[in-house]
Amino acid sequence: MKQEWYQQKWAVVARHILAWLIFFSLPYLLHPTNEKYEQDHMSEKQAWAMYVYFSYLVLMAFFYLNAWILIPKLVYKKKIFDYILYIIGVFIFMCAMRYGFEKIFLKPHVMDMKPVILFTFFIFFLVLSASTAFQMIVDKMKLERQTSARENELLKTELSLLRSQVSPHFMFNVLNNMVALARKKSDVLEPSLIKLSSLMRYMLYEADEDKVPLQKETEYLQSYIDLQQQRFGKNVTILVSLETADCSYEIEPMLLIPFVENAFKHGTGMITDATIDIRLYTRSGMLFFSVRNRFNKDSSEIKDKTSGIGLTNVKRRLNLLYGDDHVLHIDKNDDWFIVSLQLNLH
Repeated sequence: MKQEWYQQKWAVVARHILAWLIFFSLPYLLHPTNEKYEQDHMSEKQAWAMYVYFSYLVLMAFFYLNAWILIPKLVYKKKIFDYILYIIGVFIFMCAMRYGFEKIFLKPHVMDMKPVILFTFFIFFLVLSASTAFQMIVDKMKLERQTSARENELLKTELSLLRSQVSPHFMFNVLNNMVALARKKSDVLEPSLIKLSSLMRYMLYEADEDKVPLQKETEYLQSYIDLQQQRFGKNVTILVSLETADCSYEIEPMLLIPFVENAFKHGTGMITDATIDIRLYTRSGMLFFSVRNRFNKDSSEIKDKTSGIGLTNVKRRLNLLYGDDHVLHIDKNDDWFIVSLQLNLH
């Protein structure tokens, strides 16, 4: 997965360097200027500057020790008691370092231990909090990226599986149509084979794309409907209206065919006035698609074991790909089976 520029290693290192430069400059920026005092206490000032920068190096080392070692190896593994011991040990070391410095270099101005501990605790707690927050935020962001990457891989795998299940089911029905035409020795067999060739070309070279032009998808639907029209002839009334005024729209390939396939599977046969009505149009970035077919509500016939596979898959694909950007209604009204789909194509 491609990283944003601010996530790249050089950017992370640059941010750390900048933060520590600001932190190291604070004593100089906040130190009041008093030329007479500085001249009278030059050696003391130099000693103090040496201690401050040395202590800051210790704090910087503690920052990364806590972030990169103590938290991952102790806190995340629930070794809290060991973690507390390490923290107390580092704090005692810093207090002893501060007290020893004052004892050696600032004898005339030696303070008692209480302010030493309080001042050291304030700085120590600040660095400890920043280090802990830093590492937990980094780990949380890393976990979110890993989770997102896994979800994307699972999504691609699942969509690939769903698409692979739709194609054989579709081809099974189309080939059955070809067999029926061959048995009838129909004159439309040859143009039907040409249509089938066009469909297979689409399935082989277009269906693996993430998106295809909506116009190509509607041409695919029209070819399939033409093949079915040739098969059923006057036995089924087929009403079709496929409008794609805007050629810029794209759609997931083979997303709509299961609805049409389902209509021909369950809307033909022993049905009075068998009728299939298919309509598609776009308005202001929205796709409106509907399929209606008459069905025999008194029949409990299960046509084959693959019945409904395409419809189940397309529902799942719609949820995975479009989420809240789609509305799907499937209803039975008297002797009509009605599918209505709205897609946001933006």
